[in-house]
Amino acid sequence: MNKFFLLVLLVLSTSRSFAQENATLSGYVKDANNGETLIGATVLIKELSSGNITNVYGFYSITVPTGTYTVDYRYVGYQTITKTITLTSNRRVDVELPSGEQQLQEVVVSAEALDENVSSVEMSTAELDIETIEKIPAFLGEVDVVKSLQLLPGVSSVGEGASGFNVRGGSVGQNLILLDEAPVYNSSHMFGFFSVFNPDAVKDVKLYKGGIPAEYGGRLSSILDVRMKEGNMKKYEVNGGIGTIFSRFAVEGPLAKDKSSFILAGRRSYIDVLAKPFLKNQDGLEDIGLRFYDLTFKTNYNISDRDRVYLSGYLGRDVFAFDANQGFDWGNKTATLRWNHLFNDRIFSNTTLFVSDYDYSFQVGETRDDLFSWKSRIFTYNFKEQFSYFINTNNELSFGAEAILYRFKPAEVLGVSVGEESDISLAERKSLETAVYIGNDQKVNNKLSLQYGLRFSSFQYLGDGEVYEYGEPEQPGERKPIANVTQADNWETIQHYTNLEPRFSFRYSLNPTTSIKGSYNRMSQYIHLVSNTAASLPTDVWTPSSNNIKPQLADQVALGVFKNFWNNKLETSVEVYYKTMQNQIDYIDGAEILINRFLEGDLLAGDGRAYGAEFYLKKNSGKINGWVSYTLAKTERQVAGINDGDWYPTRYDQTHNLKISGNYDYSDRWSFAANFTYITGTPYTLPSYRYEVQGYTIPGVEGRNNGRIPDYHRLDLAATWQMRKFKNDGSPKKLQDYWVFTIYNVYQRRNPFSIYFAQKDGAAGDQALTEATQVAILGSFVPAVSYNFKF
Repeated sequence: MNKFFLLVLLVLSTSRSFAQENATLSGYVKDANNGETLIGATVLIKELSSGNITNVYGFYSITVPTGTYTVDYRYVGYQTITKTITLTSNRRVDVELPSGEQQLQEVVVSAEALDENVSSVEMSTAELDIETIEKIPAFLGEVDVVKSLQLLPGVSSVGEGASGFNVRGGSVGQNLILLDEAPVYNSSHMFGFFSVFNPDAVKDVKLYKGGIPAEYGGRLSSILDVRMKEGNMKKYEVNGGIGTIFSRFAVEGPLAKDKSSFILAGRRSYIDVLAKPFLKNQDGLEDIGLRFYDLTFKTNYNISDRDRVYLSGYLGRDVFAFDANQGFDWGNKTATLRWNHLFNDRIFSNTTLFVSDYDYSFQVGETRDDLFSWKSRIFTYNFKEQFSYFINTNNELSFGAEAILYRFKPAEVLGVSVGEESDISLAERKSLETAVYIGNDQKVNNKLSLQYGLRFSSFQYLGDGEVYEYGEPEQPGERKPIANVTQADNWETIQHYTNLEPRFSFRYSLNPTTSIKGSYNRMSQYIHLVSNTAASLPTDVWTPSSNNIKPQLADQVALGVFKNFWNNKLETSVEVYYKTMQNQIDYIDGAEILINRFLEGDLLAGDGRAYGAEFYLKKNSGKINGWVSYTLAKTERQVAGINDGDWYPTRYDQTHNLKISGNYDYSDRWSFAANFTYITGTPYTLPSYRYEVQGYTIPGVEGRNNGRIPDYHRLDLAATWQMRKFKNDGSPKKLQDYWVFTIYNVYQRRNPFSIYFAQKDGAAGDQALTEATQVAILGSFVPAVSYNFKF
């Protein structure tokens, strides 16, 4: 690691002498309404036809020869500010952009849409702003970040009630979900119907499916980077909504004007409250409850014009109670402390310290003398140091390091039978993951841009306690026998893994509206989600790589063509990708996933592959706007001991995935939106034969995932009614409010989530019939209404 930083310092020192003939223009680009920094705002120097974009903290830096320049500051949905700036030495210029609704004389309004999708080197990314997300028809009318991303190419789920999402053939556990840089291990409320992200507190949402920068690591398939608002620096604001199933409330404002601000947002469902009167006299049902809540908080303070600190946190919980003593609950807790520092006009640093805690518990038993209680959790502690060095207009160097400590508590289990206690808890497991990285964004010329980097990651599986070593089974696919048991001291390194993860992307412009992009990245994943279901459940187990479980590895290549039409008002793209995966976790038949001291003996490892083509068409402006996405894909695995060693489709393999999302702005007060979804049915394991035991018919299986459930399709509609924004005298009202009316699953499609087989009621033996039963989470349309406000 010391050699790594010596190399970086050498690059900095050599480039510094080159830069002395130049001058640096730097600063922050912010929203004039609330002082929030703007991520990805464009700073363009017209005379050079080049510039830069702001980073995730709203900072930009451009080093150019000394002189006088015309500089445009642009951001989609905001008015463009043009400044004439003379650079004889380094200069700091902070700019606040007014929103498109304001009219200021010194502002030049640009009608031309930005062409970042063509000109940027980034590919395989999905990004939606909150304004767009709020227009999308959603279940029960509630805005949802994760569900909105599933309308984009390459992103899917296996159906209603499925937690998480799948990206380019990856499982739910292969997505790294970050909330202000802290990992969120379960991103869903109410078994997948809602996400944990409160839209009132979300500032930016970006999903990397490929071409992942070197600063990110730890998962195979994707990085979902969710950034929270900082809070209004100018004035106090209150906003929220009252919906069919839950309500939201958020307050934000300055602690010290233009220096410090905060935001506090909360949500709480009330199904349990609404249902209680109807269950009051129902024997055994009066205490049933399903509810969730979450709180999101963030504050920041400008120590100086070079230093700013942030503190943010999240607390969320779901409760599913069978009665007063029985049920299960789960939730996330995160806390992030960040420090942004400017060493000079070209070197920007971000220091992050965070902690994340995901836990769940389950309890059954009507009395304290007869119960079963199970708790599990995973703690994550992280320290990360990141640097950005804006060498010149053609090179932006990034480098840094991080260390992550994991503490896995798979099962704290207490059983009580007739007052006699039995503790069958599993030992805590610990591990340490470290990484260093370096990357560069380079503009070679006006046509060719590159992004390349290297990440070196290391993982140590740590003691203490018993360490199991497993032998080879008699037949592939059977449980592995224990070959040896040893003892490890506390914090002793039991197994050590290292991996090099190269990253490379390019963009070549054929003309101002057309470009070709390509990327390659290798990803390593050292922790594993152990789940034998298609969709993750709150009770799924996370476990580290060990002496028996190797890290997962993935190599992905992608190539795409990006083309804009009609003055950048219509975006189109086609991407193809191919991904290979090593050490993919699967399970023997009859594997014991939960509370199993010898779980690693029930796990199998094999290879995976995913490939496909993604088509995307998006209309950005006009009364009618929206997009169409279509993905043609294949996802398979090959594991010794499963399906005779042949390739078989994964449970989340979907050949065709079509999504259409449209919005019609009928007037200033009414807008209408619709979504249509069509997905090929996902695979399931179909019985191949049957046998009888004591007169009962039992289905038998050959192979895995050898059938498919029926195709999935659904139509959703929404209407938004904006209340009056202005008083009779023309002045704006303090209260800005609107109503949202939605119908989910308009034509009442009973989309099956799964199919199971059982003996049909009736005669046994030869006369018995085996029947298939389709399970649908929703079987009718779901209307909803919500009221939203801001003042």
